[in-house]
Amino acid sequence: MSTIIYPSPIFGPVHSRRLGISLGINLLPADGKVCSFDCIYCECGFNEDHRPSLPLPTRQEVALALEKKLQEMEIEGQLPDVLTFAGNGEPTCHPHFAEIIDDTILLRNQYCPNAKVCVLSNSTMIHRQQVHDALMKVDDNILKLDTVDPIYINKVDHPNGTYDVNTIIERMKAFHGHIIIQTMFMRGACNGENVDNTGEEYVDPWLEVVKQIKPQQVMVYTIDRETPAQGLEKASREQLDAIRDRVIAAGIPCSASY
Repeated sequence: MSTIIYPSPIFGPVHSRRLGISLGINLLPADGKVCSFDCIYCECGFNEDHRPSLPLPTRQEVALALEKKLQEMEIEGQLPDVLTFAGNGEPTCHPHFAEIIDDTILLRNQYCPNAKVCVLSNSTMIHRQQVHDALMKVDDNILKLDTVDPIYINKVDHPNGTYDVNTIIERMKAFHGHIIIQTMFMRGACNGENVDNTGEEYVDPWLEVVKQIKPQQVMVYTIDRETPAQGLEKASREQLDAIRDRVIAAGIPCSASY
């Protein structure tokens, strides 16, 4: 089984299925994974298999590395479409996440003003006021909501600590539309248990909650790389397209990545 552990604090640029030419910002250690979820489909593997020994990058280290990379890309004539906070776990776990967002926006404005600042988050820290306020400043606030079923979340996303999906939903509503919902749809089984969330019993209640949150956009996607758990399968193009079309019919822009 192969997994991806990203360099820190800057990696790429990479071509993202959803975002274009993306320069990655990894606020987690370069030699392991730190995440408040332990998803069975995570390309970085399971938390326990990739315990880091290095510390988190500091705010200064992130800013210096980002500026150096943007200067290099400027010379090469290929500036990024987006600066994406992602990497080896949950970026909003970093204690200076809010300040790093401010630094990144300043550097974006200086070197690549047409680029977006994007955060890929599992939503577990959005109850923190500083995290909420920082996410309100970025262009693309992409928050995960794989389902609204607590049993499925515990089976697939494996939250660390207390996770209440209804509280998460209420905090998502507090962004007042400045949010892009990202949902992983897949099929198959894990440890003998069905993990297919493409059926009506999952899609219909998820869609009703999406309507309540009123996001600016929804991104539905499926497995693209090798997963740490065995037995998982991609959702079909037809399934994703059908879900996408239902979101669009509800008046919300939606894209599907296969």
